[in-house]
Amino acid sequence: MNALGMVEVLSIPVGVLAGDAMLKTAQVSLVTAQTVCAGKYIVIVSGDVAAVKAAVSAGEEMAETTLIDSLMIPNVDDCVIAAMAGACEVQDVQAVGIMETFSLASAVQAADAAVKAADVELIEVRLGRGMGGKSFVLVTGDVAAVEAAVSAAEGCEETEGMMSRSVVIPSPHMDMVRALL
Repeated sequence: MNALGMVEVLSIPVGVLAGDAMLKTAQVSLVTAQTVCAGKYIVIVSGDVAAVKAAVSAGEEMAETTLIDSLMIPNVDDCVIAAMAGACEVQDVQAVGIMETFSLASAVQAADAAVKAADVELIEVRLGRGMGGKSFVLVTGDVAAVEAAVSAAEGCEETEGMMSRSVVIPSPHMDMVRALL
């Protein structure tokens, strides 16, 4: 069960309908289904690759014209789901990479690409609450690794056109680190 799928829609009722279709279509587990800023609704599921692919397809079909974005990551890194829940603890912060995206799905894609590309820790994937529908990803590690992770996320085909801005901060002030957590 290492695939992750998501649909992001402009309508809360249609989002709930799409989520219901996703769960009825295939044997997947619901990671989350919730409203996010700007009146969006997201549904995230996990399971085996074929089941997640079928569930996302059903969600996209049900969403019709309200679909903003969707994703299907066949080999999602385990820390991505934990980071979406804000469950990661960080001890040693040498550098911080912050990647802002225009959609929630692209933030999840960016996070997965970043942690697979370099030896970084995923701090959080913050999905669209209080940010006008944007999302952001926080990673930490040594400066070179954080730069490589951010570069990989920016260059990821699935995030093309959806990355807003990214920065790498070497030796961030710990007050700023605590503010992010």
